[in-house]
Amino acid sequence: MRFLEHQRSARQATSRLLLAFGLTVLLLLTAVNGGLMLVWWALSHLLHSRQTYLPPFFFQVNTGLVLLFVFGGWWIESSNLSRGGAAIARRCGARELLLDDQHPAEVRLRNTVHEMTVAAGMPMPAVMVLPRQWAINAFAAGLEPRQAAIAVTDGALDALTREELQGLVAHELSHIAEGDTRLNTRLAGMVFGLEMVFRFGQALAQIRADERGSAMRALFGLPVMIVGSAGWVAGRLLCAAVSRQREFLADARAVQWTRNPAGLGGVLLKISSQQFRQQDGASPFVEDDADDDTLWDVDAYMRQQPMITHMLLAEPLTQGWQHRLEHWFSSHPPLDERIRRIYGYMPA
Repeated sequence: MRFLEHQRSARQATSRLLLAFGLTVLLLLTAVNGGLMLVWWALSHLLHSRQTYLPPFFFQVNTGLVLLFVFGGWWIESSNLSRGGAAIARRCGARELLLDDQHPAEVRLRNTVHEMTVAAGMPMPAVMVLPRQWAINAFAAGLEPRQAAIAVTDGALDALTREELQGLVAHELSHIAEGDTRLNTRLAGMVFGLEMVFRFGQALAQIRADERGSAMRALFGLPVMIVGSAGWVAGRLLCAAVSRQREFLADARAVQWTRNPAGLGGVLLKISSQQFRQQDGASPFVEDDADDDTLWDVDAYMRQQPMITHMLLAEPLTQGWQHRLEHWFSSHPPLDERIRRIYGYMPA
């Protein structure tokens, strides 16, 4: 794998996408102001009003409200995730490691994380386990490296070799080192703000028969709702595209730090095998003698935790995975593409 070339490509693609995100916000501001201006002029002519000029501070108020929603959404989402990686991991069901003779896999995980942080020149994050979740997965959380945490599923501890565990840990450490958790949180917050613009327009556009001025208010709410919905969709697409590029970057970083493509490559191959079994209707688990009532599937659980979906090593499967549009809104590249980039070919 030409990991330095892939890193450079991913960073350049991220810069272009962030520029596109900023342009999306500017276009949203322009479209909202333009739409409301057209409604004002149309109403002025329909009502034969002499006041055809715009009210004072018309553009300033509209622009201020849109920016309030966008940056307010970013602040709310960032505040929800600012308590530190360990606190976020606990909210998702993770627990601290049990470092005793009865849990050698967790001792191995702790040692592996320590080895990889030394190799990467990073502070040691909190290391946690997602218990009773047998799908192979992991995630990194925390806005800053010194408050970061890595959580790994029981399935990863049981199914992965030491070199594969190194690849998994290196991938998650890359997300922390490159500031991906902070970047994705801010982008997700701004997307939430774009959604708030749409919801505001939707609320204004609702016509109530028992409320005076409802129809007039709806005329102003309609362009805000239409433009807000377009901005929301565009924001989601760009946020997902940025996240996919950061996954490519983390994959390349993991290969660089471990000097072993087979480490992370083996992890992704095993995840692909699990997901294939799941799509085929079979149990994705290899523990045939396990009590199904004690097993949690991380895919099913993490679908209820959208705030950290983009932080996972592999994106959870959804019921609509076959849909053509699913790829555009996916926060992760297809596993086959990631595996092919790591090995340079698709292993049989």
